[in-house]
Amino acid sequence: MVVGVLALQGSFNEHIAALRRLGVKGVEVRKPEQLQYVSSLIIPGGESTTMAKLAEFHNLFPALRDFVKMRKPVWGTCAGLIFLADKVVGQKSGGQELIGGLDCTVHRNFFGSQLQSFEADLPVPNLASKEGGPETCRGVFIRAPAVLEAGPDVEVLAVYPVPPDNHLLQL
Repeated sequence: MVVGVLALQGSFNEHIAALRRLGVKGVEVRKPEQLQYVSSLIIPGGESTTMAKLAEFHNLFPALRDFVKMRKPVWGTCAGLIFLADKVVGQKSGGQELIGGLDCTVHRNFFGSQLQSFEADLPVPNLASKEGGPETCRGVFIRAPAVLEAGPDVEVLAVYPVPPDNHLLQL
């Protein structure tokens, strides 16, 4: 198994290093033809607008969409989640190109600016019961997006409750 990590911008080095620690071969993906040699793909966190511009420059969007349509495993963290969402709100004027394929609506930077970043323990009982491991997972929210809606076939693994009076809910 070879895991590709989209290496345009963001935390791709950290993902490659984590894969190595797990004994999994991870390779950087920067060009469409490199997707032919990987069995799955990680789209890391970073600045989604910059990543989209670089993906467009390297003509990666058609190959990324085809990869997703082949139903190969794809994991998106932060900016990667934004890329994979079928719909995004809270974008800059004109928006950005998306890969799509994940039936959800995502709000960019839902949890505020870099200064409003935080960490929280998230309960993941279904994941723990299926896969083993702890009942919680540490969530890191750095200018984080939020999934506002998930389609019927999307399995939600964790939920972070936002108080209804939270000013960040003003869309």
